[in-house]
This record gives sequence, structure tokens and C-alpha cells, in this order.
Amino acid sequence: MKYSLAIYGAPYSSQAAETAFSFAQAAIARGHHIYRLFFYLDGVHNASNLATPPQDETDIPERWQQLIKAHQIDAVVCIAAGLRRGLLDEVEQQRYQKPSNNLSDSFTLSGLGQLIDAGTQSHRLITFGA
Repeated sequence: MKYSLAIYGAPYSSQAAETAFSFAQAAIARGHHIYRLFFYLDGVHNASNLATPPQDETDIPERWQQLIKAHQIDAVVCIAAGLRRGLLDEVEQQRYQKPSNNLSDSFTLSGLGQLIDAGTQSHRLITFGA
């Protein structure tokens, strides 16, 4: 079965990101395919390259990056939600003349059309969070 996941919750402030991650791992372990991960609303914080949790906590953004790279999953951050929350790639950094960027290279910024595409290309689109 082909799944796409929409993650709306930020790491460390809701259980949405951790639950979505666990679901993705379990689906892959059972031979299913993750077509796309779409991070929206506060879920965009999962794509930050600057998250630095205490050593005794799980590094949720790092876990996403490892899963995405290991299984070559398409991971998309909603550009409007990302920019609103200060999440920029190099292109947007230059466009808005900001001093730095913080989007992990495992993710791409794109629009809501990618979420619609995920819904049409997958057997199931599952949302995690509000």
C-alpha cells in the first residue's frame, strides 16, 4: 500500500510528529511505501536544521532526516507555513535577504499542490495533528 502523511504538529509540543514517525517506520517495516511526507502548520518545525534538544531527549527532526534519506522519501514543507514560522531554504533566504537559512537538506519547500498530489497518488493520506 502507498501512504502519504501530513504532519501538522511541531516536535516537542504535541505527539503528532512522534506518532507520524512511528507510523512511517511501521509501514515501511511491513513493506508499504511512503509516497510523501507533507509538513504543514507548526509541523514545519520538524524540518529545521537548527533544532537542538537536550541530550536526554529524542532528536525528532534528526530522526525524520535519517528516515527520509534511508528510504528516499519525498519530504515537503509548505512554503507559506514555513516562511511564516521562519523556516527558509537558501533560495528564500536570498529572496528575502535574511542572514541565514535553516531548512534541512532532506526537505523541500513547496505549495499545497504537493499535498493534493499526495492524496491523489496514494492509497491513503493520513494526517497527524490538529
